[in-house]
Amino acid sequence: MQQPSSSFCCGHISDVLLEPGQEAVATVLDATILSENPNLKSLIHNYFDISAEASKICSHLLTSIKQIQYNYKFIQSVLDLVLTGDAFNATEEWKVFVISELNSFNLLKNPFSNPNRNDFKLIHDRYSLVLHHLKTKRKKIAKKIKLIKYFKKGSEICLTTACGVLVVATFALAAHTICGLLMGPAILSLPMKNFLKKKKKILTNIRFLQSGFLRKLGVQLDVAAKGAYILNRDFDTMSRLVARLHDEIEHSKDIVKFCLERKEDRFPLQEVVKELRKSDIGFRKQVEELEEHVYLCLVTINRARSLVIEEMAMVKS
Repeated sequence: MQQPSSSFCCGHISDVLLEPGQEAVATVLDATILSENPNLKSLIHNYFDISAEASKICSHLLTSIKQIQYNYKFIQSVLDLVLTGDAFNATEEWKVFVISELNSFNLLKNPFSNPNRNDFKLIHDRYSLVLHHLKTKRKKIAKKIKLIKYFKKGSEICLTTACGVLVVATFALAAHTICGLLMGPAILSLPMKNFLKKKKKILTNIRFLQSGFLRKLGVQLDVAAKGAYILNRDFDTMSRLVARLHDEIEHSKDIVKFCLERKEDRFPLQEVVKELRKSDIGFRKQVEELEEHVYLCLVTINRARSLVIEEMAMVKS
C-alpha cells in the first residue's frame, strides 16, 4: 500500500473547495463603493482572509482523516483475519503476520499528534476579533441611519416652515400695494412653490439613497458577522472532535505498543486483538463524525462567503 501525499492532497483540496476564490473576492471588492472606504474594505477583506484560512484547515483535516484511514488498514487486516476462524490457536505464521501489521501501524505517525490546537486557537481569536469589529461597525451604521432619518424629518419641518413664512411675507407685501395684491400671488406662489417642491424632492431622494446604501451595507455586515459567529462555534466543536480522535488513536497505539513489547507471550496478543476489535466501532464513528463536521464547515464557509459577495454586488460604486 502506498502512503498518500499529504502536501499535495491538502493543497489540491483547498484550491478546489474554496468558493468564491480569493481572486474573485478582490475583484468584487474593487468594483464596489467599499473601495472608497479603506477601513471598511480592510475589515471585509480580513473576513475573507480568515475564512480562506479556515478552509485550508478543513482541507488539512480531510487529508489527516484520509491518512488515519490508511493507517488503520493495518489494524483492519488483523481484525479481518481474526474473524476468519480461531486465530488465537493459529500457526506461528499467523502470529508473525499480526505482529508485522501491528508494528507497521505503530511506526506510522498519528496524523492528529499535534491536533492543530494553535491553528484552531488562531482562527478562534481572529474570528472573535473580526466579529467584534463587524458588530461595532454595524452599530455605527445604525446610528447614521437614525441621524439621516431625523435629519430628513427636520428638513421637512424646515421646508414647511419656510413655505409658511413665504406665504405670510407674500400677503404682507401684497397688502401695501394694489399691484402687489393683484400680481403677488401669481408671481410668487407658482414659481416659488414649484422650486420648493423640486428642491424637497431632490433632497429627499439624495437622503433616501444614502439611507438605502447604509441599509444594504448593514445587511452585508450582518451576514458577515453571522457567518463569523457560526464558524467560530463550529471550529470550537471541531477542535474538540479532533482532540478526542487524537486521544483515541494514541490509546490504540499504546495498546499495540504493549503487545509488541511482549510479543513472545501469546496472551497479550489475544487481549490486544480483542481490545482493538472492541474499540473499532467507536473509532470509526469518531472518524465519520469529524469528517462530516469538516464538510459541513466547508459548506458553511462557502455559503457565508457567497452571501457576503451577493450583498457586496448590490452596493456598486
